[in-house]
Amino acid sequence: MTAVGRFSTRPLYLQVKDMLIQRIAAGAWKPGAAIPNEIELSRELGISVGTVRKALDEMESERLISRRQGRGTFVIDQTSNEYAVRFSNIRDPDGIRIAGDTESCTVVAAAANETEARRLQLRSGEPIFRIHRVRTHNDVPLMVEESTVPQARFPGLAQEGDVSPSIVVLAHHYGVLLGRAEERIGVAAAKGEVAKSLKVAEGTPLLTLDCVVYAIDGRPIEWRLARCHLRENHYLAEMN
Repeated sequence: MTAVGRFSTRPLYLQVKDMLIQRIAAGAWKPGAAIPNEIELSRELGISVGTVRKALDEMESERLISRRQGRGTFVIDQTSNEYAVRFSNIRDPDGIRIAGDTESCTVVAAAANETEARRLQLRSGEPIFRIHRVRTHNDVPLMVEESTVPQARFPGLAQEGDVSPSIVVLAHHYGVLLGRAEERIGVAAAKGEVAKSLKVAEGTPLLTLDCVVYAIDGRPIEWRLARCHLRENHYLAEMN
């Protein structure tokens, strides 16, 4: 076994998973590319096929790879249309996920306040970027979104000429592989600039979405607070 440690206390299949993820992150296997099969990987690493299979099972559950019957195992393109809206639970009347089109976007460099530091697992005062977006759907205001991301993960973001409207595309641009997200929902009354941006009267009930997106290494890379006026759209959470 050459690429994984025999003396690590971490389960072997997780070591294999970490190593394969590192290869994807380094660009050894591009989005959409096929990766070696289980037998080839087991021979290369000097471990059992079962261990490799368990590592690939984990990666598939985290939506890093897809297995296609009779064709092989492929790296998922995290920038595909289907994948890009994976963190949005807002649906149109036909049940299609929507993230909204960016009407305006500003990026400001700042120091993390206590709340931002806590949500992103940073130290208070660490460099961050604050991103303000207004999103529309079918040219109608949908949400006002305030995002915070660590500068260490997205260096030079404020100098980008065209900041991606999606954390999925942004993460891909910076070589960050995404894992899971946690989202809390609530209700708030529209007021001030939020009401003006959404073109609603002050006091109009809004859906609030408080979301933290994590990289595959388990560290938070975005804290996002959105205030939404759904109109004919709806929020759908699926449970298995």
